[in-house]
Amino acid sequence: MRLSVCLATERGIDVGATVHDALFYTAPADSWEEVDAAMKSYRFSEDLDFTLRNEDHLDEEFLQRVFEEIGAWVTDQSGLTIPADQLEFDIYDNSRGRPNCQGKIAYDGPVSPTSGGWPKIKLDLTADERLVLPSVRREVFHPYSDRPEDGIWANCYAYEEAFEEKLRALGERTRPRDLMTW
Repeated sequence: MRLSVCLATERGIDVGATVHDALFYTAPADSWEEVDAAMKSYRFSEDLDFTLRNEDHLDEEFLQRVFEEIGAWVTDQSGLTIPADQLEFDIYDNSRGRPNCQGKIAYDGPVSPTSGGWPKIKLDLTADERLVLPSVRREVFHPYSDRPEDGIWANCYAYEEAFEEKLRALGERTRPRDLMTW
């Protein structure tokens, strides 16, 4: 986020504040087009990243079975259709020679791509990133009327671990887009 603020400031945008992953800028109400043009290179994440605790789970049959179960549960709970024949898992060795997986989960829901076909959620699964700090249990932001009484909770990287992971990725890839991700 700090790098995004630097980019915005360098491009002449008067950043008023940051909140989580949003920039608030101070400018006349009719200047959005200028801000939008200046920030065109800002990149939003397009996938969900998971660090698996068990490398044996990077197995196509295992992932297919588990995500078929998840898909059935999601369909039952939400009405979104996640067809088993539209699950894709590509297991490959990363640059360190360790298995990783890129997955795609297709669904039939309210938003469909203009190009046709099924919209897809992209997954990036790895098991060789060593977690130093224990995971942190955080509530998932869900401001809608169907929010369970006890909320929705997920195990997450500790903030310090996430920051370290972004630095590691920056050092490994050094593509300009990685500078804007955080």
